[in-house]
Amino acid sequence: MRFSYKTRNVCAGEISFDYDGKVVSNIRFLGGCNGNLKAIAKLVDGWTVEQIQEKLSGNTCGMRTTSCADQLAVAVGEAKEKFENMN
Repeated sequence: MRFSYKTRNVCAGEISFDYDGKVVSNIRFLGGCNGNLKAIAKLVDGWTVEQIQEKLSGNTCGMRTTSCADQLAVAVGEAKEKFENMN
């Protein structure tokens, strides 16, 4: 299932990805640091929500209390919750 997440306090405006109840794939960031975000998307493609959250949660960007990577961790957590509530 495809999920979209509107980010908060980062350069990327939205993150979209597929989640099948086990793994996250096909991650796309809208805006932000194009090269870095493409690399993050490739690196974590096929990871579980828990793996993404373990590695990316709490990551900051400059003086911000969050980052695009941290927002991805938030997004996949919300997707997992929505997926579980639907099934």
